[in-house]
Amino acid sequence: MGAIFETLASRARGETAQMLGTFEGETRMRVMIFGATGDLGRECVGQCLDAGHDVSVYVRSPEKLRRETLDRVEVHEGDGLDGVAIDAALSQGCDAILFAIGVDANSPEDLCTTATRHIFAAMRTYGIRRFVWCGGGSTLVEDDQLTFGARFVQFFGRTFLGLRHRDKQHQLELLATADDIDWVGLRPLQMGKGPREENYRIGFDRFSGLSRITFADCAHGMIRMLDDDTWLRKAPIIQY
Repeated sequence: MGAIFETLASRARGETAQMLGTFEGETRMRVMIFGATGDLGRECVGQCLDAGHDVSVYVRSPEKLRRETLDRVEVHEGDGLDGVAIDAALSQGCDAILFAIGVDANSPEDLCTTATRHIFAAMRTYGIRRFVWCGGGSTLVEDDQLTFGARFVQFFGRTFLGLRHRDKQHQLELLATADDIDWVGLRPLQMGKGPREENYRIGFDRFSGLSRITFADCAHGMIRMLDDDTWLRKAPIIQY
């Protein structure tokens, strides 16, 4: 009987995820994207423009932006660790922020956490409420189902993804203290290139190291969260 209920619940979650597969009727917003030159950030930029949003980007290397988007976005150049530059970029105002900054082995310690701290300071100064971010599946939260697969992902992250795992963990801890910010986000596991399929699941379903999502669908899920409070101050998993 339990298996039947779980199957029905899984189908219901899948149907809910499929309902997210459209931008029709979404309110036009002014969106600032951090990390716009990475694989996820580029998807966020393109899909936001396609949805009719006014897009600004904060990037360290503007030359990495796609040529076809340069004349359609407002560009702010700066480093994620530069609080003054971040404040100046956000002083012009926006309705929401998409955070897609990535971390690799050469990134400084706590890049995402420090950038988020600077962003939150500016959001409080200029009255910006919405912050949508991309985290990581190795950072477990209270709502997760702590299966063997989930614990293995956490072990793998701690052991082999050191800097990246620590940064995302510290960033999540910072978010948990920000009761005055309307933050929401997604935690992907294996994220790679591929088409936007729009049949993903968002929630606290079981997951493992084999759970996957494309950059395109992760960006799609993030953009849906710009004006959707379903997961407000939560960090669900996104996966197929």
